[in-house]
Parts: sequence; C-alpha cells; structure tokens
Amino acid sequence: MELLDAHLVPAVDGVAFGLLLFVVAAGLSLAFGTAGVLNLSHGTLYAIGAYTGAELSDGTWGGLALGLAAGTAAACVAGAGLSAATAPLARRGHLAQALLTFGLALIGGDLLIQFFGADELPVRVPEVLDSSVTLLGHRYPAYRLCFIVMAVLLAAFGTWVLTRTRMGAAVRAAADDPQMLAATGHSPRAVHTGVLAAAGALAGAAGVLGAPIIGPGPGTSENVLMLSLVVVVLGGLRSLWATFAAAVAVGEVQTLGVSVAPELAPYLLFAAMAAVLVLRSRFAEPAGAGHGSEASGPDPVARLRGRLAGRLPSPKGPSVGLDRLPRRNRAPAWLARLPGRAAWWRAAPLLVLLGVLIALPALLDAYSISLAGSALALGLLAVSVTVLTGYAGLPTLGQTAPFAVGAYATANLADAGWTMGPVQIALSALAAAVFAAVVGPAVIRARGTTVLMITLAIGELTGAVVNQLKSVTGGADGLVGFPATQALWGGEGMLEESELYNYALVVAVVAVALTLLVLRSPAGKLLTGTRGAEARMRASGHPVGRYLLVAHICAGALAGVGGSLMVTVQQYLSPADVGFEIAAFALLAVVIGGTTSVIGALLGAGLIVATRDWVAGSWPGHGPLLLGVLFVATVYVLPRGLAGLRGGGSGGGGQGGPPSDTTGSPGAPGAPGTSDTSGAEKQPPSAPAPTPAGKASP
Repeated sequence: MELLDAHLVPAVDGVAFGLLLFVVAAGLSLAFGTAGVLNLSHGTLYAIGAYTGAELSDGTWGGLALGLAAGTAAACVAGAGLSAATAPLARRGHLAQALLTFGLALIGGDLLIQFFGADELPVRVPEVLDSSVTLLGHRYPAYRLCFIVMAVLLAAFGTWVLTRTRMGAAVRAAADDPQMLAATGHSPRAVHTGVLAAAGALAGAAGVLGAPIIGPGPGTSENVLMLSLVVVVLGGLRSLWATFAAAVAVGEVQTLGVSVAPELAPYLLFAAMAAVLVLRSRFAEPAGAGHGSEASGPDPVARLRGRLAGRLPSPKGPSVGLDRLPRRNRAPAWLARLPGRAAWWRAAPLLVLLGVLIALPALLDAYSISLAGSALALGLLAVSVTVLTGYAGLPTLGQTAPFAVGAYATANLADAGWTMGPVQIALSALAAAVFAAVVGPAVIRARGTTVLMITLAIGELTGAVVNQLKSVTGGADGLVGFPATQALWGGEGMLEESELYNYALVVAVVAVALTLLVLRSPAGKLLTGTRGAEARMRASGHPVGRYLLVAHICAGALAGVGGSLMVTVQQYLSPADVGFEIAAFALLAVVIGGTTSVIGALLGAGLIVATRDWVAGSWPGHGPLLLGVLFVATVYVLPRGLAGLRGGGSGGGGQGGPPSDTTGSPGAPGAPGTSDTSGAEKQPPSAPAPTPAGKASP
C-alpha cells in the first residue's frame, strides 16, 4: 500500500497520457492499416488541433467547445488534403509516402511557428475543470480525470462504429478487398479520403483536448509522432482495444517508469518496439521473391525525353562490320582495348564531379567550404543508405546509429590524444562495423515497412544512449574542444577550412571508390540479385542472410567513416547531428540521386546541405520550410532521382533504374505486395530466376 500511495499520482498520470496517445495513435493506425498511408505528418495534425484549441481557449465552456470544433475541423481538412497529396503515389510504396509526409510535416511545422509563434502557448480550461479533486487521499487535476473518461468513451464509440455500422463495414472492406467494395457500388477512393479525414479529425481532437496536458510548442509534434508509432507497433493494426492497451502501457512507462526506474525509462519504449517487430518478423514467413521490385510512377522528365527522342533523327548511320573494312582502315589492337564511348559516358559524371570538388576551395569563402566538407560527411552517410536501400532492399531510417558510433569514437579518440586522421577513420569504421554486426540480425530478417520501423527504433535507442551516457557523449550538451585532427603523421592539426575540406575530400573519394568497386564486383551483383529475386536465390542455395548481413556491416562501416569526417570538419558534435532528422535527410538524398546511384546520393546530400544551411541563410528561420519543399518536389518531380534523368539501368556510378519498392504498395496489411508492421513483407513470385552461385546477375 505504501508503494501504491507513493506512486498513485504518476500511475494515474500515465493512464491520462496513455489515453491521449491512444486517440492520436488510433488515427495513425486507421491511416496506415486501412488507407495504407505511412503518415509521418500525423504529429503535425495533432499540433494543428493543439495550437487552434490553445488560441481559442478563454476559460469558458464556449471557448473549449469552439476550440474543439475548430481544431477538429482544421485537422480533418488537412487529413483530406493529405489523401489528395498521396494519391499520385499509390503505386510507389510506403517509402515515397514517408518522405512526402515528412516533407509536409516540415512545411506545416514551420507555418505553425510563423503563425502562432515559437513559444509554448498557455491553455485555459473552464474553472470547474481547472481545479483539483481528492483521489485516495491525493489531490489530482480534475481536467485529467475528465479526459480519461472522454477517451474511454471515444474508444468504445470508435469500436462500435467500426464493428456495428455500415460505415465501419465499408472501411473494413476497403482494407481487406477494395475490388469487392467497388463492386458493391462504393468508391474505394472516397473511403480512402474519408479514412484519412477521420484520422486527421482524431489527431486534431486529441490536440485540442490534450493541449492542457501537453502544451503546444516546438518539438511537440515530433514527440507525439514517435510515441504514437510505438503504440501502433505494439498494439498492431487490427484492434482498437489492443491499441488502447498498448497506449496505456506506453503512458505508464513515460510517467510511472520515470519515477520508478529513471535509468531504464528512456530505453524501454523503443526497445520494446524493436523486440516486438523482430519477434513478429521471426515468426512470419521468409520474405518472398522480388522484395525490391516496384511499379514506379510516371516520370515526367523521362516522358519528355522519350517524346523528343522520337522526333529527332537518329545520329547513327548504316553500320558496317569491322570484318568488312579493309585492314588498313581498321583501328590498332591497342586502341580497341581502350574504354569505349559508353564507359567514358558512365565515368563522365564522376570526372566532372571530382573536378568541381577539387576546384571548390578556390571558388568559395571559408563558410561555404566548411558546408562543402559537411556535405561530404553527410554524403557518405547517404551512400551507406544507398547500399542498404537500393542494393540490399532494406530501407532504413536508422543509419544514423552507426554514423553516431563513428562520430563519437573519433571525438573520444581525439580527446584521448589519438589525433591521427587515418587512425581515427580506421577505428571509427571498425567500431561502426561492430555495432552494425550486433544489430544486423535484428534487421536483415524483416522486409519493407517493418525494416523502416526496426531501424527507426535502433536509431532512437542510440539517441537515448547518447543523451544518457554523458561521460562519453557529453549528453545534450555534446562534445567540443577536442584537439584538431592531423592529416598525416608528424603534421600539424588541421584548423583552416580549406585543409579540413581537402582532407574530407580525399577520404570521401577513397571511400566512394572502394564502394563502387565492391558494388560493381560479382559480390555487388549477387547483392542486387538478392534484392530482386530472393526466394529463387534461396532456392538455388545462395546464403541470402549472409549476403545481407555483410552488406549491413559494410554499410555501417561506411556510415562510421562519414561520422568521423563530420566531427573532423565541424570540430564539435551534438545529439542533433545524429538524430532522426539527419536519418530522414540521408534517405531523401538517396531518393534525390536515385536509389541505386552512389554519385547521385552525394549530389543529393550536397543539395540538402546547401538548402538547409546556405539558401536558408538568406531567409532566416525558414530552413525547415525550404527542406520540406525540397522533400515534396523530389518525390513528385524526380520519382527515379537525378540518375533517372540519364535513363538506362542501374549502376553505381551514376545511372539508376526505377526506385526500389522496398516498402510495398499501399493496401491491407498482409495482402500480396504489401507490408505492415506485423511481419515480413509478402510478394508475388514474379521475379526472374537468379544466376548460379558465383556468377554476376544482370
């Protein structure tokens, strides 16, 4: 009884907080499980309701009712708009949806701050609710008890609507069999829009009612989104009551867990999320064939190029065989062994990019040179994401974890006196590779959206370690003041921006060259074959799991090199440099460049850094807005990335085929060609047969 008495208030707070998360997560689960939209802007819908309710609150019942109506309506309209925005991506998988909705979240968050201000808004509730009641001898806020009652009623009402009404039957049919729904005269498109509008309304209502509990302010939407994702993963997509129980459990961990076990509380949620996802993927069927195939959306640039090519005369004339030419007119044998025009054409972007990078110190000021060095570090992170997403078929939102391992390894090595650059690079890459080897078995079994969620959980757990392990990472304050890196033995520490940039350029060129050699080798071809025809590769005796684990380890080492470079160039390190936002930027850089283009990933990283730090410098305070616009424009205008502008097949040197559908198509969880958070992705057996072991697949 003494223990219950000591922790009664935190326990009841956990119920209130959990029920708030339930209302938000119910909308997220509805959008993902029924409409097939992985909505990373759901936290922004919550913020719309929270800001609107706070703005209209005046301490009266009328103000509360007006705020609830306005906030719910505004988020409902935003949800319907989200349906229209994601409609063109219906056949491009969840990866494109995630990037689009994350971009919309950046835009929405910036607009909310511009409209309502950057400070947390006060919320006034009616006087009757702005008081305390006696609960088992303890004083407790009346509003929170009232919110608990409303959330329970909402859960009961939502369950009744989904299971007992014609509307709920249409929603379930849209998730299970949209063709049958259309045959009954209902429009799946209208149901899809209605579901997203209802999900937005739930988030908006939660924002209004939850504003007195979680006040609207910067960072609220991201926190709510992450916790809601945990709830959806733990509760699944099939039952509101399972989501209800998961939400209460999460709420208790966030409140009661902090008071009972404060050292473990930061790790429990995402550790539980990762464990559930891994167990579900273990008990699910092995991934089917072709988990990397995707029905890519129409490419407007490719369509225009095709039309122009059809109207222009071919520059090639009648061909003449070499054996018909007179011997005196034939090219010498040594000339025939030189690289052909196609090889030079493939190498041209590499040579041009290298020339531009070498010339940058003579063209830019010190600040811009520093940004270019940071872009090279982010570029190596993006290249590691390319290896996993484009070649291995494992889309990742957690590659910042080995990136952070490499970064903090370099910072601590420098602080301990190990300032030699090559030593820092080698040890950071080794540490990141070991980390990737440890977490790799939890990743390589899953497919599709499950991989995204597992890697997201790994990234968030790493972030929690960074914030808690202050003796190594400096906590939220980060690390600064460590000695400068030496490029060579016996040299001086590099302090000038041009020196740091040249060092970063040399390391990046070596790392990218090694990556290209591996990807173009038979090992790289086998990895591509694993992505495209996994079931048949397994059937022919290939150790697919070993291939994927090796790819995961190598990608982790490459990310560790990028983290080491970032510390060397910036000369400081903070948790924001290795957070979720950087992981999303790296994934965007891959999509900008083309999912199988190494050079495209470097160009995408440069474009992101230029937008975030250089272009935004002329419009202070609007960096997130510009990045959000870049996200949205990339998803719509460049479905195949920059590499798609050149056409042709995939290649590590700059050409890229259609983006890999590493996350499946929208639809009901578990349906053929779709993926969900409950297990490995299932795919129709339509992939071509692989080549024999040891041979390079086409």
